[in-house]
Amino acid sequence: MKTAILVVGLSLAMIGGAAAATITNKDSNSHVLTVTEGSNQSDMVVEAGATVNFCPAGCFVTMPSGDRETLSGSENVEIINGDAVIK
Repeated sequence: MKTAILVVGLSLAMIGGAAAATITNKDSNSHVLTVTEGSNQSDMVVEAGATVNFCPAGCFVTMPSGDRETLSGSENVEIINGDAVIK
């Protein structure tokens, strides 16, 4: 029984990670995004050249330009010249 619960839990964790939004920083300097999920707000640093998975269940993101976007958790976002491009 414990093994079955563990397998289901791991499967759900992998599905949740696969559904997360992805952001890739194509700039040569790092950028800070403000991510709001529910009532929790945090700053997320995306280093130059890095790709980060985040926001698996939807969130609001304040981009480096100051624009605020709503993400469902399935988007691919690229930071290019300080601007976010959502795909």
